[in-house]
Amino acid sequence: MAAVFRSGRRRQGPAGAQLSLDQSHRLDLSRPFIPVRIAVVTVSDTRELATDTSGETLARRVEEAGHILADRVIEKDDVPALVRRFKAYIADPMIDAVISTGGTGLTGRDVTPEALRQVIEKEIDGFSVIFHQLSYAKIGTSTIQSRAMAGVANGTYLFALPGSGGAVKDGWDGILKWQLDNRHRPCNFVEIMPRLTEHLR
Repeated sequence: MAAVFRSGRRRQGPAGAQLSLDQSHRLDLSRPFIPVRIAVVTVSDTRELATDTSGETLARRVEEAGHILADRVIEKDDVPALVRRFKAYIADPMIDAVISTGGTGLTGRDVTPEALRQVIEKEIDGFSVIFHQLSYAKIGTSTIQSRAMAGVANGTYLFALPGSGGAVKDGWDGILKWQLDNRHRPCNFVEIMPRLTEHLR
């Protein structure tokens, strides 16, 4: 199958490393695009939909990429509430992936990773690694205060991003936009979706 190659946009990091946000040269455009059904969760005690700029940024990017915005909610910084929300999405066959924004820092009210670890079956360690690489290129060692993470549960992908607009853009533009595109080569999250629950069959 023919692949289309384009030059990638690169970001210069503090240590001189160059990281490419643009992975379009890795898309095999001969393959038909498969939209993913994505729920967006903003974790905040203070935001409402009208003031939720990070959630709006993420939701807009999801739809602009051709995916389906299956749901968008705001949930309090509360572990039991987040666990209930995540479990409901995991049990919903119409949700393929959940992306949360907020609650990944180090303060007492930042509990998204604690909630996520109660529901996931496997952690996607590389997501945090790549996110921090992209973030370091932008804000240097300040990225250490983020606990961005991802995992899989019952065939559903779950991603936890920080609450800032910049972090949302880094997470989507640099990772999720490409890994949730079934045309991305040599591999992507979408093409292995049917195998995520093979241990349950």
